[in-house]
This record gives sequence, C-alpha cells and structure tokens, in this order.
Amino acid sequence: MGVWASLDAMWEMPAEKRIFGAVLLFSWTVYLWETFLAQRQRRIYKTTTHVPLELGQIMDSETFEKSRLYQLDKSTFSFWSGLYSEIEGTLILLFGGIPYLWRLSGRFCGYAGFGPEYEITQSLVFLLLATLFSALTGLPWSLYNTFVIEERHGFNQQTLGFFMKDAIKKFIVTQCILLPVSSLLLYIIKIGGDYFFIYAWLFTLVVSLVLVTIYADYIAPLFDKFTPLPEGKLKQEIEVMAKSIDFPLTKVYVVEGSKRSSHSNAYFYGFFKNKRIVLFDTLLEEYSVLNKDIQEESGMEPRNDGEGDSEEIKAKVKNKKQGCKNEEVLAVLGHELGHWKLGHTVKNIIISQMNSFLCFFLFAVLIGRKELFVAFGFYDSQPTLIGLLIIFQFIFSPYNEVLSFCLTVLSRRFEFQADAFAKKLGKAKDLYSALIKLNKDNLGFPVSDWLFSMWHYSHPPLLERLQALKNSKQD
Repeated sequence: MGVWASLDAMWEMPAEKRIFGAVLLFSWTVYLWETFLAQRQRRIYKTTTHVPLELGQIMDSETFEKSRLYQLDKSTFSFWSGLYSEIEGTLILLFGGIPYLWRLSGRFCGYAGFGPEYEITQSLVFLLLATLFSALTGLPWSLYNTFVIEERHGFNQQTLGFFMKDAIKKFIVTQCILLPVSSLLLYIIKIGGDYFFIYAWLFTLVVSLVLVTIYADYIAPLFDKFTPLPEGKLKQEIEVMAKSIDFPLTKVYVVEGSKRSSHSNAYFYGFFKNKRIVLFDTLLEEYSVLNKDIQEESGMEPRNDGEGDSEEIKAKVKNKKQGCKNEEVLAVLGHELGHWKLGHTVKNIIISQMNSFLCFFLFAVLIGRKELFVAFGFYDSQPTLIGLLIIFQFIFSPYNEVLSFCLTVLSRRFEFQADAFAKKLGKAKDLYSALIKLNKDNLGFPVSDWLFSMWHYSHPPLLERLQALKNSKQD
C-alpha cells in the first residue's frame, strides 16, 4: 500500500515536479545499474588471479597479473569519479545551478551592454562558463588518472607542463568550434519557422561532415605530430592491399602518439577518393619509443641471431618489446579497411543522422511545453539553448540509454565482420597474433563478466575473436 500511495501522490504533483523527479530518479537508476555492472566485473578482477587454462598459450602469468592490477586500479578510479559526477549533477539540479548560470551569463552580457534581447549572445556566455566549470572540476580527476594510474602502469609519457599546455589548447580549440557552431544553430532555430528542425538537422549534418574532413589535417596536428610513412616495404604492402580492395588511398601517416601515451591505435579518414590511413607509432614495432629505449639501455643494436646479447637484455626485449611486425600491422589494417569495404562507416553515419533528425523533430514538438522549463527553474523565460539542454540531455536520457546499448551490440557485430574480412584477405594468422600483442601492450584483461561485457563492450572479448580466427587458421 505504501508504494502505491507514493505513486498516487506523485501523479497528483504538478507536471513540472513530476518531470524533475523522473529525471533525477532515472539518473540515479542508471548510475546504480552501471555500478552494479562494474562491481560484477571488479569481482572478476579480484578473483581471477591465475591465467585460465584456455589462455595459457597466449598470455604469460606476469602480463596477466599486470593487466589485472591495471584494470583494478581503473575500476576503483571509475567508481569514485562516477560517484562524484552523479552527486555533482544532482546538486546542480537540486540547487538550481543551471538557472543560476543563465542569470550569471545575463549579468556578464549586461556589463558589456547586451540586454535580454541578445539571447544568442547570452547563450554563448553560458556555454563558455559551463564548459569552463566542467574543465576545472574534471581537471583533478584527469590529473590523477594520467599521473597516478597511467604512470603507475607504464602508459603515461607526459610531463605536467605538456599535460597543462595540452588541456589549455584543447579548451581553446573546443571553444573556437563550439561557440560559432552553436550561435549559427540557435539562429537557424530562431528564424526557421515551423520546419526549423529540418534546417537544424541539415546544418548539424554539414558541420559533422566538415569536421570529419578537416579533423586529421587541421585539428589533430595541433596536438600530435603527423609524418608520412617513409618509403619501404610496409608502405608498398599497404598500398598493394588498399588497391586490391579498391580503397582510394592517397596518404599514409605515422602519428607520434608515444609522447602522451603508450597505448596504440590505427584508423582511416576522408571522404570519396581522398582516403588516408593513420598509424600510431606505438603500433609499429620499429617505431616504438619503448623498443628504442631498450636498445639504448643494452648499449648496442640487437643482433639478428640473438648471439652476444646478455640474458637480462633478452628477457627485457621479450617482456617489454612493443608494437606489431609489418605483417601484423597489415592484418590490423585489413580489419580496419574491412569496416570501409563492408559499409560499416556509411551505416554508422546513416544511423547517426536518422537519430539526429528524430531528436530534432521531437525537440520541435516539445520546445513549446512551458512545464519543461519550469521543472528546471526557468519560470519567466524559455531560452532555446536551455531547451536543447533539457530535452536532449534529460528528457531523451531513457531513449539515449537504449540507443547506446543497441549501437554497442551492432558494433560488436561489425567487429566480427571486419575480422572475417581480414581472414578473406589471408590475414587470419597475423591478425590472431596482432590481437594478442595489442592486448598485451595495452594491458587488456581477457576475462570479463558476461553482463558487463554485453552492456559495455563495443568490441567482442578477446577470446571470442581469437576463437573465430583460430578456426580459419586451422583450416
């Protein structure tokens, strides 16, 4: 009876109080669900202290223990940072942080001679203050993650000065993109009439395509050094493989990711006949800074036959050598190019834009509802930017959770398909060894709770991918 009485009392509340209560309730429900999943996975990290039998051939006990401790540290950090984030968000809502920041933005505009009629100007000041607040409150967590956790496990390559310079640069670049794009979007919504949602969607589509096009050429080089892959066997083999599947490759770059982290990656970008491939230096065995450090510590170049090297140096090379051989790099690229050949990139863009159109359409339906604004403390005004924030972040949150899970499931399916494509290229054996090396280099823990992995993993667990490739290897 008590539960039903509470529900009846809730429905008797004004609409704005029901909306506010539902938003808070759902937010904490999602947080508790995520915490439950994380604790299931954490139990795996704590109890799986020995290499499982099925992993005995692909992972040594030392690497297994290192990855276990790394993931335990990350899990602890995630718990406390997630709890802080949830409490911070709740307090902001309960104490009217959003309307307060809007009024503060109005005061700053007033000092500069802009009245309430300059809503777009006030919106830009609001965005600037909100992102500044987010950057400052997130900075201690980012510092701890980089200089304690990543440093402890050998991944961090940054100095404090480099980190701060990078953070300031990221904030400035973000504002240079966010503020002009937001002002134009708000203007389009203001003047678009009954069909503004179509124009707003088309505008965001164009912006996203432009950003994807210019990111690697003009934005990413502000943070990392990109150099063309030198002429040689690897570049020739990449070009041959690209040509064999009609991939319109124009350039291959190596990015100096090692100056900030030892984690590795590879990706391609570009539209139509202008595709480029980017390889992290940490992915390439001959480029890895860690491997060069090992050579310097040994005091000599390693001999091909291994003779003359001390047992200590041999052990160090065996345990610490990072990156993939050329054949394995080609296998990884075969997987990545499989995403292109199988249309995964286009499919993801289509899904993203269909979702974007639907959200703008529903925004157009809901933006006139005054109770949505009243629920979050806006009694006398209905600013467009605040409407976007309320509807996209809070009202759509249940839909966003469901969509995120569906995209995670789809992503895992795409990964299996891309692996199968690499197999068709004859790269099964090399992709098999590359996945093991990348898992070792990044200290990935190969054992996972089924529910946690189902909800979170955009890539299939390592053992599942290896099993699919192993069948092909045996054939």
